[in-house]
Amino acid sequence: MHFIGITGGVGAGKSEVLNFLEKNYNVEVLRSDDLAKQLILPGHACYDIIREQFKNENIWGREVASAPGKPLIDKGRLAKLIFTDEAKRRKYDDIVHPAVREEIIRRAEYARKSREVDVFFLEAALLIEEGYKQVCDELWYIYAPVGVRRMRLKSSRGYTDEKIDQILASQLPDDEFRNACDVVIDNTRGMEDNFSAVSKEMDRLLAEDRRKHIIEVKEAEDDTIELPDNADELVYSLDIGTRNVVGTVGYQTEDGSFTVVAMKSREHKSRAMLDGQIHDIGKVADIIREVTDDLDEQLGTRLHDVCIAAAGRVLRTVTTRVEMDFDEERVVTGEDINTLDLMGVDQAQRDINMDGGPYRFYCVGYSPMKYYLNGELFSNLEGHKASRVEEVIIVTFLPEDVVDGLYSAVERAGLSVMNMTLEPIAAIAVAIPRNYRMLNIALVDVGAGTSDICITRDGTITAYGMIPFAGDELTDVLVQAYLVDFDTAEQIKKDSTVKEKVTYSDIMGIEHTIPAKDVWKITDPVMEKITDAVAEKIIELNGDRTVAAAFVVGGGGKVHGFTTHLADKLGVVHERVALRGEEVMKNITFPDGIHKDPLYVTPIGICLNYYEQKNNFIMIHFNGEIMKLFDNGHLKIVDAAMQSGMDTEELFPKRGKETRFTVNGEERMVRGTEGESARVMMNGHEASLNTILIPNATVTITGSTAGNQGVMRIESLDEYSKSFISFIVNGTKIKCPKFVEVNGELEPGSYEIKNGDSIETRDFYTVGELAAFMDVEVDQNHQILVNSNVADMNTLIYENFAIDWTVTGYGHDQAVYQPSDLDGYTDLSDVPEKSDSDLDGTEDTGVEKISGDKESTAAETGEAAESKTSDKEQTDSEFKVPAGEPEAPTNRPDRPSTPLTEEAADQMGIPKNVIYVTFNGAKVSLSGRNDYIFADVLAKVNFDVGQANGRTVTALRNGVKCGYADAIKDGDELRIDLE
Repeated sequence: MHFIGITGGVGAGKSEVLNFLEKNYNVEVLRSDDLAKQLILPGHACYDIIREQFKNENIWGREVASAPGKPLIDKGRLAKLIFTDEAKRRKYDDIVHPAVREEIIRRAEYARKSREVDVFFLEAALLIEEGYKQVCDELWYIYAPVGVRRMRLKSSRGYTDEKIDQILASQLPDDEFRNACDVVIDNTRGMEDNFSAVSKEMDRLLAEDRRKHIIEVKEAEDDTIELPDNADELVYSLDIGTRNVVGTVGYQTEDGSFTVVAMKSREHKSRAMLDGQIHDIGKVADIIREVTDDLDEQLGTRLHDVCIAAAGRVLRTVTTRVEMDFDEERVVTGEDINTLDLMGVDQAQRDINMDGGPYRFYCVGYSPMKYYLNGELFSNLEGHKASRVEEVIIVTFLPEDVVDGLYSAVERAGLSVMNMTLEPIAAIAVAIPRNYRMLNIALVDVGAGTSDICITRDGTITAYGMIPFAGDELTDVLVQAYLVDFDTAEQIKKDSTVKEKVTYSDIMGIEHTIPAKDVWKITDPVMEKITDAVAEKIIELNGDRTVAAAFVVGGGGKVHGFTTHLADKLGVVHERVALRGEEVMKNITFPDGIHKDPLYVTPIGICLNYYEQKNNFIMIHFNGEIMKLFDNGHLKIVDAAMQSGMDTEELFPKRGKETRFTVNGEERMVRGTEGESARVMMNGHEASLNTILIPNATVTITGSTAGNQGVMRIESLDEYSKSFISFIVNGTKIKCPKFVEVNGELEPGSYEIKNGDSIETRDFYTVGELAAFMDVEVDQNHQILVNSNVADMNTLIYENFAIDWTVTGYGHDQAVYQPSDLDGYTDLSDVPEKSDSDLDGTEDTGVEKISGDKESTAAETGEAAESKTSDKEQTDSEFKVPAGEPEAPTNRPDRPSTPLTEEAADQMGIPKNVIYVTFNGAKVSLSGRNDYIFADVLAKVNFDVGQANGRTVTALRNGVKCGYADAIKDGDELRIDLE
């Protein structure tokens, strides 16, 4: 195996390289930052030292149930402290860096010894500065130019140039990286060339291995256990107790019996566990690794997956009832019963989540209490016909923090958890066979730190409980009485149960020999206190009455007088409270040299529990937390997300807020834009919510984002079909920007509609508004005519209305639209009205100079406007001359064209880019945008392609076929042909 260090500047792509290696090669990757975060958690190597040296600093967060009095380190506060105080940063580094280095070397050595991977990669930002060149076989420098790194940091992390400059200034320059490292990987292109430089170096390493490695085949050594044919079905369990760690490997036979292939027990070298709770994860992991290594050596194979059990510390139970109806009466299958169990667990999980207090609880086991078939009590539903089945189930939970400690220790030892249960559930599988559970029996599993209890009655388990007193309480009193260390006191306690005299040496080195009865006199008061508490808990769990019998398992129950005193406190005869060992292990076969002992009841029960639950559960890490999921055969990542309590809004992209408004009294709504979907990763690779989950997967989900609020401008409204409205003023056609009223105020087409706006469309001006827009002074002593009718400054004027007035002054000297610019463009009144079946008709909205004498022009214009104006418009704008009054004069002096400067046009929103094209032979003008496409013309002339009635529609630009989205320019000849 090769030990390779990976380093490089920020943004060089180290993470991408490592992900590529993990996906494509047999490698293990250790990221030092992740390891450092783990080592500062309660129970890990650095926590207590940091707690002591930084106890007065504001870096402490919430407490967890598994470590009372040991608050978590708040990483945000810690970063703020050490990055603003150089002395405190050095103090923190002096604690963490050596511990990280020690753990890295330990894990690398384990990987080298196990020979399970070809390369062990270590990624660390300070690989060179921390001197890892001495422990790594090679250092690899991941290189990318500064410009590429800067671009990556901006796009992926959103860093500013200022922040990037600060980071780059704090890191080693390129030449120092190159001088210190053995290999330079040019990652400029990265994924673009499929990491070819990385692949080349891996090919080199693996070729060296093939040349150096000589495959040797040798016979198994004499002390290696001969494995059975079904060795691939071996189950490995760990009973991680306060005093011992017991490892058991075995398999279940077809008749249901269990064969133990190998077993190993080791005591903790220090008090790494107290009262069934892990306090030093690293030391517990070391013992687990030692036990596993011993078993590996015995078996001649490598153990990877393990079953574990949690003590009943801080245990919570929920009893619930669930039911399932069938569409019609049918035979109940095992799958139906499994589904009923899972329904019960799911219901219990919801119940405890609602009433769990400050802790998050994790399901560690369940036991069906009663089944009902069509309302009748049944012991087994399978095979019976039913239209309705019910179940009463008891589900056990522990705080997640307790479970996290167990998982961390196991994983740190290089193992994966494949099943987890509760110690009393495991013990009862061995100590109380199903045919005994009709009786009202108590099972007491007395360990070193806790005494776990469960009650059976009417064929099921009815209650679970725990007291935090057990064998260590007895050992502690012997430490004080005989002036010895804890390990010596533990041996005195054990010897007193099997020997008449006990020999020991105290801390002064003086040897003593005492009768076992003297030890009993010291331990009896404590033993009575423990059995009193156990008896009280049993009676409480059993509905305030005693039980018919009690079975005791575990090493702590072997102490002198335990069973007899417990019987007295329960009020039952001594014979009905007994240690369970050999007599309950008739169906269990042990290797030679191992005798059947109450100490082994729980370890074997953990193995047996695997066979009961292996089809029901899978374990995963979800967003940094352990989850146990009920496997229905097709679990997906979305199922884990939902069970974790993740809000569905975090999983799916959210639309931005909608914008609601009214147009002419009618409610409208513009939907917001879609946000980004959640980012889903499984085992470091991109996945989706519908990806199938695999056991022990590591899943992370980064929540989705919300889109932007709905946006719409006035000009996008259907009612705002044209950007301009035209009038004929003193014989000249004038284009004015169309306005609408928003909340009573005039707004242009570029106005962005806001939530709650009330919009009223305006397809008219008043004479006074037109004069103001044109910046002219109208002589009101002379007649003002609208369509040859007498009007005033408040008269409403609509599209193509003719206005004649006398101007006394102008605001500017130059006209924007000169009459000479309008030659050749047809007025709307010259185009025949389009029938429903005529697809070739067009409407011209370009400006036009009105030719001919003023009298004929006014008459023609009035007729045209009258033919194109609705009844309502005629009512509002036509004025009759009262009888007896003279008609308005038709001959008037010439009036100048309307003056309007370019600056004024900009202020009024008149676009500069106006183009003129020909569509199906008619001239059309387009304005309001910088660029135009073919479809803009179709929209302008209201040409509906859908009216082709099955005929082929061909779009042509300057005689060449084109698409509706093709760009057009001034002077283009456009046509639609129907075939």
